[in-house]
Amino acid sequence: MDHPLFEFDSSPHAVINPSIHRPIPGFPERAVNTWFGDVFRRRFAESTPVYSIPFEHGAHDVHVVNHRGVDVAVFNTPVGAPAAVAILESVVALGARKIIGCGGAGIVREGFDVGHVIVPTGAIRDEGTSHHYAPVDHDVEPHPAALAAIDAELTDAGVPHDRGITWTTDAFFRETPAKVARRREQGCICVEMEASAMFAAAAFRGVTYGQLLYAGDDVSANEWDHRHWDSQTSARERLLDLAISAACRL
Repeated sequence: MDHPLFEFDSSPHAVINPSIHRPIPGFPERAVNTWFGDVFRRRFAESTPVYSIPFEHGAHDVHVVNHRGVDVAVFNTPVGAPAAVAILESVVALGARKIIGCGGAGIVREGFDVGHVIVPTGAIRDEGTSHHYAPVDHDVEPHPAALAAIDAELTDAGVPHDRGITWTTDAFFRETPAKVARRREQGCICVEMEASAMFAAAAFRGVTYGQLLYAGDDVSANEWDHRHWDSQTSARERLLDLAISAACRL
């Protein structure tokens, strides 16, 4: 156990803190993060951001929409747990407290058509970031209030969906058949690259967070089936709308 990832430090204070991003007066309490960069760019092409989070690979703009009379901040999260959590931390520092995420995931269990909605109820922590926010033996889950809001929105909208455990990994080129089989035996239904870290970071900071995913490519067999998962425009647009509606329920 003598490894840096097992050196969990519960102190909320670090050398560099999210408070470098000053709270914005009137910043929405509710927010939505999406990994759908294409959808985000189209939707906010003519909109002026309320804030821009600087990052080495490029700035991440934060926009605000009014939905059902409620202001919701919307931002595009980078792929991969380290950058995704850094952006989440920044938005929480700006003032967000109730957040819903939406993205895609590979399926590790057969039976999910492309675009089918999946609601993670927990995550296998096969990434490094979450270990800086929770001890190695700690389970990570979405906030119960976020899970309830997501379920209520999907049910009221008549959207078929499944709940289950997701496998969060840092290395999609290392999703070997043996690892996929092992995760399936542990109850995972899908795989992605951020959920476990987002759950852990949100819990550490005391904010409400839950996530929506849609079934994308298929890694359940020895041969990868891409299934054109990243061109499901209508499914991606719809999931973002559902996430915004779910955030308004919080």
